[in-house]
Amino acid sequence: MKKTAGRSKPAQPKAAPRSMARSNASREATAGPVGNGQTAPAPKTAGAPRAGRGGPRIGVLALQGDVIEHIKMLQGIGAEAVEVRTPEDLARVDALIIPGGESTTIGKLAVEYGLDRAIPSRVKEGMPVYGTCAGMIALSKEAQNGEPPLLRLMNITVRRNAYGRQVDSFETDLNVPALGSPPLHAVFIRAPVIEHVGADVDVLASLGGKPVLARQANILVSAFHPELTADDRVHRYFVDMLNRKN
Repeated sequence: MKKTAGRSKPAQPKAAPRSMARSNASREATAGPVGNGQTAPAPKTAGAPRAGRGGPRIGVLALQGDVIEHIKMLQGIGAEAVEVRTPEDLARVDALIIPGGESTTIGKLAVEYGLDRAIPSRVKEGMPVYGTCAGMIALSKEAQNGEPPLLRLMNITVRRNAYGRQVDSFETDLNVPALGSPPLHAVFIRAPVIEHVGADVDVLASLGGKPVLARQANILVSAFHPELTADDRVHRYFVDMLNRKN
């Protein structure tokens, strides 16, 4: 397990991967709704099922957090990735990612724009949704150490900041049988953990006896940030959830 330096220690940038440094910068730059509307160019990686034209259109909730990182990852596996800020945007996508960031900020803005009602409606209709870190908190039925969850769609109880503060962020490898070999390198930044899962929830990976990657039907959550690594297997798994639905 490797310790990862947080933003509170700018004098030690070498301790954090470049991808994490980009994410921290983007979070600070998007403390409200993402304003530039720019889409990052797709990296040159192999495509996913239904890649290219006619492939799935996946939205990334663009209120605050790791928006650009998820968009790059999705584009790299052949999915059309678009930013979602309103119910109208949501109506035009096939699936949704709720990124990591500040759960309180994301929640307040989602309520202001009516997404706290629009997202549950779409998910109950069968739209796949994936929440990372703060997104996992938003999707949970119950959350400890803070305000009630925003969406309450997944039968899990989570605990905020389970591994400590920003300076306690770390990286480690996870065994994820559903993704095959090799182990999945995972980045945990002020991460929550799942304390309880319902009978209808499949645990896909655990750390220290606590679930950190789980699925319930069309809902996928992770306590870590796969968008901050070069490994695209979690995003491919999510796209495959959509392809199998269709």
